[in-house]
Amino acid sequence: MSEKHHHHDHDHGDVFHSHAPAGKMKLAFFLTLIILIVEVAGGFFSHSLALLSDAGHVLTDIASIGLSWFALHQSQKPASEEFTYGYHRSGILAAFINSMALIIIAVIILIEAIARFQHPQPVESTWMFISASVGLALNLYLGLGLSKEDNINVKSAVLHMIGDAIASAGVILGGVIILFTGWYMLDPILSVLISFLISFGAWRIVKQTVCILMEGKPKGIRIDEVIRNICSVKGVLTVHDLHIWSITSDKNALSCHVVVNDQVNFQESQIILREIEHCLQHQGIGHVTIQMENEDHPHDETEICSTTTHEHHHH
Repeated sequence: MSEKHHHHDHDHGDVFHSHAPAGKMKLAFFLTLIILIVEVAGGFFSHSLALLSDAGHVLTDIASIGLSWFALHQSQKPASEEFTYGYHRSGILAAFINSMALIIIAVIILIEAIARFQHPQPVESTWMFISASVGLALNLYLGLGLSKEDNINVKSAVLHMIGDAIASAGVILGGVIILFTGWYMLDPILSVLISFLISFGAWRIVKQTVCILMEGKPKGIRIDEVIRNICSVKGVLTVHDLHIWSITSDKNALSCHVVVNDQVNFQESQIILREIEHCLQHQGIGHVTIQMENEDHPHDETEICSTTTHEHHHH
């Protein structure tokens, strides 16, 4: 008996089926453009590297949000003959590109800061303070407004915004200290801290996106638990050729071969499939493909169910 079964999870609450994030990203794009203009002007007039480095961060935010906005539109496209899973991974690619761009920007800021340590430059703290205050206010508004979204692509953009807000707060504090002390060396020190802040956040997103693109095991899913749940279903003898991956963030898929005993008929096999699907949905796996086989069907000897699992069946 060989049977394949496909199950698709139609969760209409999924951010990839919602137009709300796309609308929010559009607003975020234009508000972030205002932040960029203000900070570039402020950095130019104040001669502040910290403010210009923050503006560099904001520039990558604009690219990030623009790509995210585009990716959210792409992910709403239906599946096609060429892209049978749809366009969900366009968002993952956007998040990867954004994060790599951020790391490059962080390195550029670091190099410029080292040059400033060797040749300190006077900074006009008033412009620094005003420009950074605009950045702080708008980034907090955007970051907090989008923070509840589960989409990894939106999360990467939110990370940029919150990072910018922290950087802007640092620049404001630096502006106040420079105003009262005249300690211009604080400007490149702040720039170094901003570059590390950028790099840390970006690297986390890079790791997540690479895991999805390489079809690694989704975060939070334990393979041994998945196997145990499948093997606990009455009639299942063994499991082999098991694969778990993410189509995109929070959209997990699984395929496997399930061996059942010879006495299982077609109707009983359908009951087994429904039970397995039900178990897997509780573990956050909504897209399931299962091939059912009897014991005589030729298959890989490296079966997954352990002897303890078999003992469980004989209770």
